[in-house]
Amino acid sequence: MELRETAWNLLKTVDQVILGKSGETREVLAAMLAGGHVLLEDIPGVGKTSLAVAFSRLLGFQWNRVQFTPDVLPSDLTGFSMYRRDTQTFEYQPGAVFCNLLLADEINRTSPKTQSALLEVMEERQVTVDGETREVPSPFFVIATQNPFGTAGTQMLPAAQVDRFMISLSLGYPDFENEIAMAKGEDAGTRAKKLEPQADIKTFEEMRRQVKEVYMDDDLYEYIVKLMTATRESLYLEMGASPRGTLALVRMAKASAWLRGSDFVIPQDVKEQFSYVAKHRIILNRKARADGAAKEDVLRGILSTIRTPDFGRKKKHA
Repeated sequence: MELRETAWNLLKTVDQVILGKSGETREVLAAMLAGGHVLLEDIPGVGKTSLAVAFSRLLGFQWNRVQFTPDVLPSDLTGFSMYRRDTQTFEYQPGAVFCNLLLADEINRTSPKTQSALLEVMEERQVTVDGETREVPSPFFVIATQNPFGTAGTQMLPAAQVDRFMISLSLGYPDFENEIAMAKGEDAGTRAKKLEPQADIKTFEEMRRQVKEVYMDDDLYEYIVKLMTATRESLYLEMGASPRGTLALVRMAKASAWLRGSDFVIPQDVKEQFSYVAKHRIILNRKARADGAAKEDVLRGILSTIRTPDFGRKKKHA
């Protein structure tokens, strides 16, 4: 229980920085424990940078932030070789991705070429520059934000890149009481910068190892595949979730169970994570738009249609 208590204390501390968003901060930590990247679909100014800073400082991570604009180049991310006259050799200069946590701000405002450079490192945890492959530090995570599509300077992310994100969510505006508390106190960025480490990378990697060992019954593996298959067969969806989404839901369900204090997954863990994993992977069709159906409506309908596995005491495995 010691590692779980460390994780719970981390969340309590982050919740003192990002007020009123305990569910969202828990999801971000769960995704990191599951080894995945996070896509925040949000408006500016709701605390996304402070969230990344808070987790980085508490976990002893090195972090970088890149503000994506149309003139950001792939070499800004991957690095480049610079000729040094004194040694008459080319010397490699690491790019922004050489860190543990990269905050990719407004990712849908940059060029497809730069997005492709980020795609490799998200999937392979390595970059290739001048024919030489270099691994980024481990662990490596991307927390990316994208502005609502249609706002100035935005373009849709390619499906192949969106699929690399384990989950998507939105922080959104704070509620009335928490916004008053924010107005009275220090801003989130100042609070985040004052945080001291509560764990280190070795401790975090041990947490991840325990998450991988969380037990999942065969019935729940089948349940997950049925849910994902239903997205591909829905009358409202032009494109359903990929097999990568299936793997993501398995890992997120295990991380959710571990943070809940359990060594086994229950159906509720899968249900809670389904929308976070599937929402950004599906595309509505004309029928959905004509009927006014949102992605959340479609996913709720799938959850209500697919039978939940019976999960009595005999299914539980500690």
